[in-house]
Amino acid sequence: VISTNPDVLLALGKEELQKVKNNLEMLLSTFQSKNKELDEDLKREQQWHEEQEQILDALNGIEEGSKTQFKQLPKERAFQELQNKMLKLKAFKEELLSALGKFLEEHFPLVEKAQSAQRKNSSEEPAVELITLHEILETLINKLMSTPHEPYVTIDDSFWPPYIELLLRYGIALRHPEDPNRIRLEAFHM
Repeated sequence: VISTNPDVLLALGKEELQKVKNNLEMLLSTFQSKNKELDEDLKREQQWHEEQEQILDALNGIEEGSKTQFKQLPKERAFQELQNKMLKLKAFKEELLSALGKFLEEHFPLVEKAQSAQRKNSSEEPAVELITLHEILETLINKLMSTPHEPYVTIDDSFWPPYIELLLRYGIALRHPEDPNRIRLEAFHM
């Protein structure tokens, strides 16, 4: 029942307007905080974009400098410099692979060591010898580099399933779209 008394109607109207005002103020504060977050995100993205542009400019400058250097050098000297760079890259590659091997050996020990406690409880021996994570990665890298058009490696019983799951879960390796028993290394260099 709605009263026809103007004082009651005025009080109800004021109360309703106060509720609407409170709701709108809450909505305004929510939007202001969202706008503040978006402004901060925009500033971070703009700063990141500026840094990327600076890097791109620096790389373009290096590329131009390299082009002018190679134009000025005789062909034999340029060839010699390329050979030297290749040797340095090979040495660096070996150093990286050695560091990777040490890291994997320390943090991902041989599967036999990890399962030695389980074998004490069980008298059965594994059907095949499991390979280390380092060997799995090395196989994937070699396959990717030797045959980039067909980089997939078939998973057999020598691949320890937790290592395969680790590589897949963290995006280091990808499954073949049609054959789930084949994986390849993610092409990070491309």
